[in-house]
Amino acid sequence: MIMAARVLVVEDDMTMAEVLKAYLARAGYQVDWSGDGSEALQLWQRSSPDVVILDIMLPGLSGLEVLRRRRRSGDQACVLVLSARGEEEDRLVGLETGADDYVVKPFSPREVVLRVEALLRRTERLADTPLLNSIVTLGPVKIDSAAREASRSGRPLTLTMREFDLLAFFMHRPRQVLSRDQIFRGVWGSDYLGGSNIIDANVSYLRDKLEADGQARLLQTVRGVGYTLRERP
Repeated sequence: MIMAARVLVVEDDMTMAEVLKAYLARAGYQVDWSGDGSEALQLWQRSSPDVVILDIMLPGLSGLEVLRRRRRSGDQACVLVLSARGEEEDRLVGLETGADDYVVKPFSPREVVLRVEALLRRTERLADTPLLNSIVTLGPVKIDSAAREASRSGRPLTLTMREFDLLAFFMHRPRQVLSRDQIFRGVWGSDYLGGSNIIDANVSYLRDKLEADGQARLLQTVRGVGYTLRERP
């Protein structure tokens, strides 16, 4: 865990917010709070949090709109979305918007703290990986991990933080067939508390951008095993 990491809690339920703040502070984090979407957007920009715990239903702007605006500005803070709606479509919308993890209410505050720790450990591992500070090319695909830029055939790809990390994970393991467990551990972290459907959803989003306009499929599904990235179909 990154000690003294800053966590922004965006939750309009005061009781829930106070509980989360208490648990996070006890775990050693600096904690900021906002209960309004518009205010949270400004506080997020000012405080530069490492992790944002973001409720979807907020007065002012919705949590998803707050997240969408911060991602468009290039903000790469880890985001854990809170929602009372647990349907798969709602989870996927949150992930597609740029969330890193998703928790359905009611939840255990301790579980939220563990998820925050998992996100921070994953960030540390990526930052400490020498390969992520290099430019890598595989066929028509190129990534610059230092600049966090990606392109295919010279065309820039607009990727979320999670999509970029996923592409980088594949790019550093060309032609390897990677199981969901390997992807799970390498991109989300070994103690991530999600499920394989989250991996599949993010691979699908990445594939849509990587193979737009009818371009040949490079990110291939290996039935019953996982996925592989190849320089040509």
